[in-house]
Amino acid sequence: MEDIKDSVKESFLAILPVSAVIILLQIFLIGLPLEKFLLFLIGLLMVTFGLMFFLMGVNIGLLPVGDMIGRALPKPKKKWLIIIVGLLLGIAVTVAEPDVRVLATQVDEVSDGKITSTVLILSVALGVGIFVALAMVRTIYKIKLPYLIMPAYLLVFLLGFFTPETFVPISFDAGGVTTGPLTVPFILALGVGVASVLRKDESSSEGFGLVALASIGPILAVLLLGVIYQ
Repeated sequence: MEDIKDSVKESFLAILPVSAVIILLQIFLIGLPLEKFLLFLIGLLMVTFGLMFFLMGVNIGLLPVGDMIGRALPKPKKKWLIIIVGLLLGIAVTVAEPDVRVLATQVDEVSDGKITSTVLILSVALGVGIFVALAMVRTIYKIKLPYLIMPAYLLVFLLGFFTPETFVPISFDAGGVTTGPLTVPFILALGVGVASVLRKDESSSEGFGLVALASIGPILAVLLLGVIYQ
């Protein structure tokens, strides 16, 4: 019941600011037809309930499962298994991410089907999966986060000179959409779970930084896709 109450509270707090702004704009500036404004209110109500159920699912299902998987993986003491599972989970959770699908659909429409949504989704998912696996390597071998992030961004800027200009903004948008409401809770819980078992002598906060790494993967993947298309 506490999870339900928290989810309802978070949903209303998240929706209230944008609702208030749009309603004020409707009253004092825009003046949409009543029919369209009623559709907005109905949509707002549906979004509120959808967000409420989504947050309940995250708190009740995704976070505990991600944490349990993270804690269970190191038990067989097979480092390669942790890395491979990180790769597969990174790909799977990105394919299911709604924000990624929105971006892929928009790119497909704008490019007149030259860059299909399927190709973009799979590229982004593979990029996330590889860098989630790299984050597992970081946790296992106690590699400092800057040692991975700095070379990765250096490679990003280097590839930017060789890929078509149209792919550069898409790549950075791809990095942004992967930090969506489905991917982030799951891979954060996974990272903290793995770190809490492998690095008991240190803070389990070493599991953080996984999202930062995961967001670089799609950027590099789309830039490489641009080089291929070129």
